[in-house]
Amino acid sequence: MWPFSPSPAKRRDKAAARASGALADFYAVPAPADETPADELRLLSLDFETTGLDAGCDQVLSIGFVPIDGPTIQLGGAAHRVLKVTTEVGQSAVFHGITDDQIASGTPVEDAVADTLAALSGRAMLAHFAKIETEFLSLLCERLYGAPLVVPVVDTLVLQDRLVNRGFDDESLAGQLRLWNARTRYGLPVYKAHNALTDAVATAELYLAQVAENAAVKAQTLKTLKSA
Repeated sequence: MWPFSPSPAKRRDKAAARASGALADFYAVPAPADETPADELRLLSLDFETTGLDAGCDQVLSIGFVPIDGPTIQLGGAAHRVLKVTTEVGQSAVFHGITDDQIASGTPVEDAVADTLAALSGRAMLAHFAKIETEFLSLLCERLYGAPLVVPVVDTLVLQDRLVNRGFDDESLAGQLRLWNARTRYGLPVYKAHNALTDAVATAELYLAQVAENAAVKAQTLKTLKSA
């Protein structure tokens, strides 16, 4: 018999009971319901630049986010934070271009996380390969506020995999699922990669194109779109 797995609602209630500070404020605002239509769904497109891929030992260097309200990307709500962390960027600087001087004068981690949670309140999280953002942000929440982050997640990588694997025997190549390659399917513009805000905007644009393609086949809701 498989072990019992609590529903997202129960996991959220359990986390909310333990949470303090900005995370408690986040949980005070209800998450979007599964039946919310895509054209009414509110999301926050989120991207992190990190020193590596292991949330247990690597650190978040920068956070970029932009809200989406239904079919509209709200650029006025976009933000980018370089975090003041106790590490050197090392070889990861080759990818994201963040310098040690920038992190030395960056935003305190708790302030950046609080800003992110405030922007995420009442929304689903959107990311490309969302495992990175969900694991790092949830661990930060546990360290800062005593509880994990439980939030509906829409992953544009998962949506892309569903779109290119329409047939029973289809198997997409990994390269097709990368953010910048996925965008070529829709003729979206090429941006410079590995800036957290640019990648968040690029993910938001890809999401809207994917929703439009999926909606031509079936009406989309948070339930049909989410990966977690």
